[in-house]
Amino acid sequence: MIELTDISKTFHAGKPNAFMALEGITLSLPLGRMTVFAGPSGSGKTTLLSIIGGMARPTTGRIRIGDLEITSLSERFLSDLRRNRFGFIFQDYHLIRGITVLENVMLPAYPSGPVHRDLKKRALKLLESVQIEDKARSPVEWLSGGEQQRVAIARALINHPETIIADEPTAHLDTDLAGAFLKIMTGLVESGKTVLIGSHDPLVVEWKGVHRVIRLRDGRIVEEKMEANLPCG
Repeated sequence: MIELTDISKTFHAGKPNAFMALEGITLSLPLGRMTVFAGPSGSGKTTLLSIIGGMARPTTGRIRIGDLEITSLSERFLSDLRRNRFGFIFQDYHLIRGITVLENVMLPAYPSGPVHRDLKKRALKLLESVQIEDKARSPVEWLSGGEQQRVAIARALINHPETIIADEPTAHLDTDLAGAFLKIMTGLVESGKTVLIGSHDPLVVEWKGVHRVIRLRDGRIVEEKMEANLPCG
């Protein structure tokens, strides 16, 4: 269970341009489910996902992941948490140009010091799982947008994370590619992963594999919806 208690986030606190991005967010997110945070640009989706994933700290409030309270963790331990418990899929993919697809996938695992042979084998298997293993040795900049996203998915999974966080993952994809992405996410949930997606794309919000939609506006929760045809407990 991921639990957020009275989470608020203020940028530029104490300055004339202070801005409250999140206010009073309290949530319980069961593991092994697909949750979508929906809302327009500026609603707080990205900030909330960043805080859940340990990439940003709340101004006030507490976050627990299972028995671990992460709000007050030092940056060292927070870095370990990000690397070992979360996989991130960004809107612009954040792949490293000038190196191969395979090297991009392997990169996040290097700090853990795995045996290179074993890491390479794991990365190739992940590329196979997203059907892009034939591009493993291609420079990443040669790939199409849909192919780059599949690389980003494989990279997000390289450290065996419990939770996948995806921020506006279909923003640059057509309908067919967005559907393919959502099918992969559904498969990850079926394998036991937790998937958290921030999106304003109706295709994502209405996807049949989504268990819960949480709508945000101006940094606050304005609506929650459970899908009646899917288990949410």
